[in-house]
Amino acid sequence: MRRLDLTTVQLVWREDATTFHVRDPFPVGGVVEDPATGAAAAAFGAYARELGLVPQESVLTLHQGDDMGRPGVLTVELRAGDGRIRVGGAGARIPEKGDGPNT
Repeated sequence: MRRLDLTTVQLVWREDATTFHVRDPFPVGGVVEDPATGAAAAAFGAYARELGLVPQESVLTLHQGDDMGRPGVLTVELRAGDGRIRVGGAGARIPEKGDGPNT
């Protein structure tokens, strides 16, 4: 990635018309991989819409983090005639040191 001056990459496979499984490695940023990435989900939605891979108006479901054991689901909403991308989902709190029963 450094040799090619890439900040991040996104690996995607399509399950059906609106369901995708994604991985977002980010080693140049010090993170091997994110379990859920809203900014990358928004960028993917815009990219998929721009290329005509999905309808102009659609709700995409992105599964991320499964391979890390931290599954997450992100929803990407695209509206016809509106360039904005809406991303939703749920996150899991990462406990801080000293925050749990074993610390």
